[in-house]
Parts: sequence; C-alpha cells; structure tokens
Amino acid sequence: MDARPQLIDALSALRDRVAAVRLPLPLPGAPRARQTRAELLAQLDDYLVPRLREPEAPLLAVVGGSTGAGKSTLVNSLVGRCVSEAGVLRPTTRTPVLVCHPDDHGWFAAARVLPQLTRVWAPQQDGDDGKRGGAAGQRTLRIEAAGALPRGLALLDAPDIDSLVVENRLLAAELMCAADVWVMVTTAARYADAVPWHLLRTAKEYDATLVTVLDRVPHQVIEEVSRRYAALLTKAGLGDVPRFTVPELPESAGGGSGLLPHTAVAPLLSWLAHRAQDPAARQQAVARTANGVIDSLGVRMPELAGAAAAQYAAAVRLTAAVEDVYARERERVLARLAEGVVLSGDARTRWRGFPRYSSPAELLDSLVAGLAALLQCAVAAAEERVHEAWRREPAARAVLRAGSRGRLDPEAAERIGIDVRRWRRVLEELAEEELRTLERGAAPDPETVAALLAAALLGGRRARAAGEQLAERAGAQIALRLRDKGGELTTTYIDRVLHGERDRRLAPLDALDMTPEPQAELIAALSLLQKER
Repeated sequence: MDARPQLIDALSALRDRVAAVRLPLPLPGAPRARQTRAELLAQLDDYLVPRLREPEAPLLAVVGGSTGAGKSTLVNSLVGRCVSEAGVLRPTTRTPVLVCHPDDHGWFAAARVLPQLTRVWAPQQDGDDGKRGGAAGQRTLRIEAAGALPRGLALLDAPDIDSLVVENRLLAAELMCAADVWVMVTTAARYADAVPWHLLRTAKEYDATLVTVLDRVPHQVIEEVSRRYAALLTKAGLGDVPRFTVPELPESAGGGSGLLPHTAVAPLLSWLAHRAQDPAARQQAVARTANGVIDSLGVRMPELAGAAAAQYAAAVRLTAAVEDVYARERERVLARLAEGVVLSGDARTRWRGFPRYSSPAELLDSLVAGLAALLQCAVAAAEERVHEAWRREPAARAVLRAGSRGRLDPEAAERIGIDVRRWRRVLEELAEEELRTLERGAAPDPETVAALLAAALLGGRRARAAGEQLAERAGAQIALRLRDKGGELTTTYIDRVLHGERDRRLAPLDALDMTPEPQAELIAALSLLQKER
C-alpha cells in the first residue's frame, strides 16, 4: 500500500475525467452508466485515493444490509454501548454513525474520507431528521468515540440498502464504497432475498474484503439455516467469505437495551480486531479491497466511455436532424421567392394597382406581410418535421419542449414579424443611400424606389416589370446595385430568421454541452493509470 505519487496523480486525473462525464440523455443503459459514474466517484473520493495517500489510517468496516437486519444493534453490541439508534420503526438509521477509538478520532473528524458529509458529534434528536449540528438539507455523518473498540478499527453503521427513502439507499451505496471491509448483515428470514445478494455480488465484483453476518437465527434451526446459507455462498463463488452467526435473542428485537451479550458478537469483533491490529492481516485486507477497485476500473471505465460516446452520438443525431430540416426549408423558401409566391393575394392586388390605386407604403406593407407569412410557414413546417424526427429518438425526451407539438408558437411568429419589418426598414435606408448620388431634382421618391425594389426581390417571375420600372426611375447602374445589395440583404434576413429559430430549437441540446472529448479522455486516463501501476 506504499503507493508512488505518480500512481496517486494518475488516479486523481482519472477521477477528474469521470467527474467531467455528463449523461443527461435518457438512452438505454444510461441509468446504469450514471450509477457506475456515481460509484466510481464514491470509491475514488471516499476510499481509494485517501487510502493510498494515508495507508496507515484506521481500517474502516462499513456495516450494511437490508431493513430490519439488525445492523444498529450489531454495531452497538460490538462497541458495548448504544451509539446508533435501534428499534422496530423502519427505516431506523437515517444519519450514518461512525464509531472509532478515541485515539483515532482525528482521522475521521476531518474530511479525509466521505468529504461531502458534514461532521456532527451530537446524537440525533426526534425531529432532527439527521440534520442536527448542520445546516438544513446537509448530509451528515455522526462521529462517536468508544474505548471498547481496538485502535486502528472504525465501524460505520450505514442506512438500509433497501430503504424506502431514495436518499438513504443512495447514501448506503456510497458509504459501502468507502469501506476497507464490507460487513454484510442479513437475517435467517431474509438471507435468500435479492437485496442482500446484490450487495454480495457487488462486493465480489470489486473483490472487496467481505464478511457476512447471519443475524437473528432461531436456536432450533441454527445449523440448518447456516448450512443452507453456506451452500448459497459457495454456489455464488463466495464460499471463502468469513461467516458469523448471531442467534435470535430477546435483545435482537430492540425491546431491551439494544445490546447483545458479548459472547454473541465476540467472534466477529475478534476477526475485525485481528484485521486492524495484525500487520499482515491488515495489509491483506486493505490491499485486496484497493486492488479490487483498481482492477475493476479496467471494465467499468470502458463501459462509462462507451456510454459517454453514445450520449454524444445521440446529440449529434438530434442536431443533424434539426440542421437538415432547416437547411431544406431555407432552400424551399428561396425557391418559392424565385417563383414569386410572395406576390400573391393582397400583395398581387396592390402590385397591379401600383402606383395609381396603391401607394408605395401599401405595397410595402403587403409584401412584408407576404414575406412574414412565407417564413412563418417555413418555420412551422420545420418544427413539425423536427418533432417527427425527434419522436423516433429516445434521447430527445430530455430536450423536447414541454407541450411541443411541432407547431409555430406565437412568440416565434412575433419574432419573425419583427425581423421582416427590420428588413423593410434597412431596405428603405438602402434606397435612400443610393439615391443620394443623384442630383436633387432628378432623384425619384425613395419610398417608391424601395417599393419597386421589394417587389423585384420578392415577386420573382411575376414582378419582372418592377425591375424595369426601377431602372427607369433610378437608372440602370443604381438599379443593378440595389438589386445586388437588396438580394444579399434579403438572404441575410431569411437566414437570420431560420437560423435563429433553428438555434432556439437546439438551445436545450447545446446547454447539455455534449462533446466527444470525455470518451477519449476516460480511455487515456485509464491507460495512464495502468502504465503507472
């Protein structure tokens, strides 16, 4: 356990790469990947890095198990006094309790392990909900000192791994990741349940130092239950795991003092004390758990990298679908402009009556309304196609706007209207600027020129006469410059509208900050760790 600084640095770098992984999209396998990430961070922060940095720190045995297994009673009995609340009300353990020898108190009072838990020293009172000594909402760890425990050994009474409270279940799993020794407690009535076996299989997967306690076994069936439990462990490849049996006693029900007779827990206490105080046994226990965690990284890190890659690939697919839809709508809009679709309805009537029956302002108003309607229809069609494409992608559930049905919302229609009116204003300014080059008496009315220019730009084949009239009034060179600059301006504003709505659709996805780097960085960090090891 005398780790080189380079190995610790490699582990710290790997930890940072794991922390940088984001898995926000609801892909198949994402929940497992998030759990893997959380477990990796817990093991690296709470156990592996602190253990390698300070190998002489006390041995930490975390006592875990399902609801009603008797964990708190067991811890109280090992310590020789009530340090953790035991009772029939479940789930009992809400604030985890760490008990150590007074001489070892300094190892745990600081944030060496479990740095995210606030340390408290006062026992929890009714109504505190585990927050006594800390601010509301803080997760806490209560520290107790007990001279009955041997030096170099600490016990941690964890919440139930099957607690009805989600936060308790998550905390229980996190605390197990901080253990040098996993103490799994089950009962004669529940030793075959799925919950304890999930914990046992996890310990085997990590090759952690593990000990099991079969609690509350009736005297008359103690041999039979012990034999069956041993057979199940052997079948699961855990036949060499130390087993301790605690008979059913009046104190087990929690109706008495909550302390079992010393003889009932003496074998387990002796085994733990030996692991803490015998240098060879301690080295074996700690090294096995630490090496097991490091070995497991070779499997879990590529899995996490694969999940990160899948997230990025899904984000790319979602982005590409939006960009493709809006690119097609842009081409359709330009094609429709060339066909003169804007010069229809009221705009066509105004154009036919211009300038005798329609003023330049009226013609411009109708053309602006037609262009806005064309762009609004384009955005609505794009939104509908995006909605259909994203519905086929499970990942899109994380970024689909609430209530979105692929329709144009009123705010989008208003934004498009504002942009088209700005286009009109800039077009009018462009006409005024070009006409300043003419002599004052020969210059035509700027608003009339702007109306003709707008008709020529938006009318397509239907408004060829607009270009001819524009050349007659402003001159061929000015008309040519106006057509060129006006065409660029129109394309710019069409792109501003479509790209703006496209970017708004992509904004929730962009906010997730999905990049391809995490996959490569995870593999690189793992490779560096394996090299340093």
